[in-house]
Amino acid sequence: QVQLVESGGGLVQAGGSLRLSCAASGSIRSINDMGWYRQAPGKQRELVAVFTSGGRTVYADSVKGRFTISRDNAKNTVYLQMNSLKPEDTAVYYCNADGTTDRLRPFGSWGQGTQVTVSS
Repeated sequence: QVQLVESGGGLVQAGGSLRLSCAASGSIRSINDMGWYRQAPGKQRELVAVFTSGGRTVYADSVKGRFTISRDNAKNTVYLQMNSLKPEDTAVYYCNADGTTDRLRPFGSWGQGTQVTVSS
């Protein structure tokens, strides 16, 4: 009942930038945390950044100082600005959100993923 749609992935050279967007829609009463995860081939999915409902941001050590997560609560949208990209940032990036539906049920949803490829 809650869908997340990502956009903004693509191919970029090392040192370049990309901005990912993720919009949540459906039967949403409230959203708690919204965040980004990534999964590289042969590796486990890992946290990239989270924006909590309280306004706190958490980043993986590997992206601190290069990536910035932001959120527009009016649009139920979370963004990930990625600067100084490195080849090791290559992965499928997934959006995640949890909260409460308008039927007062908890939800946790994932987007379909968007590919980010950084060439050296």
